[in-house]
Amino acid sequence: MPEVTRLLDAAAAGDRRAAADLLPLVYDELRALAAARMAVESPDQTLQATALVHEAYLRLVGPADACRWENRGHFFAAAAEAMRRILVDAARRRGREKHGGGLRRVELDGVAAVAPDPRDDLVALDAALTRLAAEEPQAARLVELRHFGGMPLAEAAHVLGVSPRTADRVWAFARAWLHRELTTDADRQPS
Repeated sequence: MPEVTRLLDAAAAGDRRAAADLLPLVYDELRALAAARMAVESPDQTLQATALVHEAYLRLVGPADACRWENRGHFFAAAAEAMRRILVDAARRRGREKHGGGLRRVELDGVAAVAPDPRDDLVALDAALTRLAAEEPQAARLVELRHFGGMPLAEAAHVLGVSPRTADRVWAFARAWLHRELTTDADRQPS
């Protein structure tokens, strides 16, 4: 049994030492996932990639999580899901009235060209993914692995237990489905 898988099993069973030993082995990969995810986030995002990794890791091996991971791929899929939830929660929190609500930061030089707020896109994507999961759970999971987990198609296929060809078809379907949903949602929003 590979070292990471053994430590994942021990950490899931509550072994704090295993959880501590696991972090150095998976940190670089988690950091790369988080950095890739943060690169497409809003520039006003205050959450840093390092904080995202730490928060996701705590959710994965914390005392409230009694999950057992089958392998490395399953662990990184869970990490991708945790990062998604953290980012969506942060976007929703920033959108609340208490945290500035609908106010947007505008540089004086660019008053005429105000771009749409990317956190709205993240919340809309999360809502669309939830709807997709109700209809096609495998497609939603694949999007989560690819978009939030940064996994290549072949690796995501392996995690899902499907052939790369099947994953390719599911990926094409999911992208088309999400495109339709997100453009329909944008058309419904008042200008």
